[in-house]
Amino acid sequence: MKLVILDRDGVINKDSVLSIQSPKEWIPIEGSLEAISLLNKNGYTVVVATNQSAIGKKIINNATLDSIHKKMQDLLKTKNAKIDKIFYCPHIEEDNCACRKPKTGLMQKIKEHYNISLKKIPAIGDSARDLEAYSKCEARPILVRTGNGRDVEKRKSYPSNTLIFDNLLETSKFIIKMEW
Repeated sequence: MKLVILDRDGVINKDSVLSIQSPKEWIPIEGSLEAISLLNKNGYTVVVATNQSAIGKKIINNATLDSIHKKMQDLLKTKNAKIDKIFYCPHIEEDNCACRKPKTGLMQKIKEHYNISLKKIPAIGDSARDLEAYSKCEARPILVRTGNGRDVEKRKSYPSNTLIFDNLLETSKFIIKMEW
């Protein structure tokens, strides 16, 4: 199985310091929908692993998150693309759950759902906690310079085996070229 793991905010869509609180606020980063379409057309299953603490903070509820994800999937359909499954952590840091990145609970759920090893699976994020979670599961961490990515790159706060690209479209082209 050819699998790619993506973080959501800052990788697929523009991020917000106040959290994405409605479908209206969910705005794709230029080229990100095309990137997912390109991956799908080349046989890749694309999944999302995302921290969504806005639920734990009671900023949004599950129904709102579902409507945000519906907008994302609807926009992807216009590009003949889809996210196969969305794995999310609704907790806040103080909950000390097992699923909030940089912990590996979301990665374990992906591993179990698809019954595969995540070893060397491309996993793309824009934060140090994304990359740390991916690395702990032996996935290949990839940093994009969108979202918080430029700051993470400047601070050099990422695993040593991290690849770095400008955006998701550039990353997707590389993954396809390498026949990952």
